[in-house]
Amino acid sequence: MSPPPASVGNTSDPKTPIPRQIPFIIGNEGCERFSFYGMRNILTIFLVSSLLTHLPEADRTSAAKEVFHTFVIGVYFFPLLGGWLADRFFGKYHTIFWLSLVYCVGQLCLALFVDNRTGFYTGLGLIALGSGGIKPCVASFVGDQFDQTNKHRAKVVFDAFYWIINFGSFFASLLMPIFLKQLGPAIAFGVPGVLMFISTVVFWLGRKRYVMVPPAPPDPHSFLSVSRTALASGRPGFALAALGGALALGSFSLMPTFGFVISFCTALVAVIAFGGTGVHLQLDGARARHPAEAVEGVRSVLRVLVLFALVTPFWSLFDQKASTWVLQANAMSKPAWFQSSQMQALNPLLVMLLIPFNNLVLFPALKRFGFEMTALRRMTIGIVSAGISWIIAGGMQLVLDGGHTFSITWQVLPYVFLTLGEVLVSATGLEFAYSQAPQAMKGALMSFWFLSVTIGNLWVLIANSAVKNTAVTNFITLTGLGVTAFQMFFFAGFAFVAALLFGLCARNYLLTDHYRKHA
Repeated sequence: MSPPPASVGNTSDPKTPIPRQIPFIIGNEGCERFSFYGMRNILTIFLVSSLLTHLPEADRTSAAKEVFHTFVIGVYFFPLLGGWLADRFFGKYHTIFWLSLVYCVGQLCLALFVDNRTGFYTGLGLIALGSGGIKPCVASFVGDQFDQTNKHRAKVVFDAFYWIINFGSFFASLLMPIFLKQLGPAIAFGVPGVLMFISTVVFWLGRKRYVMVPPAPPDPHSFLSVSRTALASGRPGFALAALGGALALGSFSLMPTFGFVISFCTALVAVIAFGGTGVHLQLDGARARHPAEAVEGVRSVLRVLVLFALVTPFWSLFDQKASTWVLQANAMSKPAWFQSSQMQALNPLLVMLLIPFNNLVLFPALKRFGFEMTALRRMTIGIVSAGISWIIAGGMQLVLDGGHTFSITWQVLPYVFLTLGEVLVSATGLEFAYSQAPQAMKGALMSFWFLSVTIGNLWVLIANSAVKNTAVTNFITLTGLGVTAFQMFFFAGFAFVAALLFGLCARNYLLTDHYRKHA
């Protein structure tokens, strides 16, 4: 049985304006994204050239990638905490505000401790906590400003929300590498800190205008309560959950080889995958103790989580543009004034062009020919586009490995395909996640959306660890490819398989509507 929609019919008024409090949230997000991408996009280069110079030169790039992707894993893990705090205790506004202050302290640490690894890594940890903790809250806070009367404006605002993210990212990506080279790391990391403080102030200024959806009171029919009842109702589901718990504990035996981060994330995957499957098998067993809407709400979340799992390979590809692609760009010819990390400015610039082009030109044209670009179709095509970008990048790596240097402008081509994939997957996913979540579970489901990025970066760490194994490197040698080129083609294939499975699942997915009924 499919879950019932939250409302029947469409009561939206086409003349209803965008809520007047939205500019405060958009302004806050633009400054925060400048802050985040300003520090993130110079992080790999700074690590290789400054903070990790105590390591042998041959080990610095690998170590920098590990630090970078571990940081990204943290950023996208802490939405679990932020969503839980917002939904159960403090509400979205207060969670965003207080974690933004933590975020500011983290940025300050980066500027103060550019010569101190302990202090610098502490700053990265605080930024991961602050930035990650507010992620699910900000996106769902935007959705809270809409109801059934103006929900048709939500897609426009979510696109504007994503557009302003890339507006901030563009200028940060363009300017911070120059600041790092000419003014030094203290200034290059200090400027994003100032922008984060401004972001917090802008958000605070709109506090009297926001629609504040209060945190949910203790709910005997919450997602976890229904899940526990379901697992206790029968052996197959409980056995699967127990197996997931055993595998999670066993994953920590990998710590001596792979470290804590890979072990912990692997444990998390085991718990979610096996526990979620167990709940799904036994969900009808929860009907005796929980109302039908609660049971169907859990079913909705579990169905969405399957799709989220299939998006994780996309993030494996996307986030390496700030590590693997930057390091590849170092080997290409470029003007003396141009820094390799500045190529990342191309990504947000393309986003700002592609979002209006898709919405105003491409999608309407396809609709006239009878092809509706639904959310799930967009996401499927987006994953494929990302895979194509890595085929192109792998081809360029083969040329570089052959000893032939060429212009960095050739990287524009893979950036176009990767950014098209980002627009189709990421911007769509934010709105999709919000619309599919029951009200009491919105923050949690948004957290799972961001957790898919954590798992995507986990695959990168595992792949990087694997190529340190002699058997793996011997196999790669037999293929005639270099390690980097082999990894690029591997990740492309990973994306194509995920896109195929995602498309198959999407064909049978029934959409729901969980926007609020009233203002």
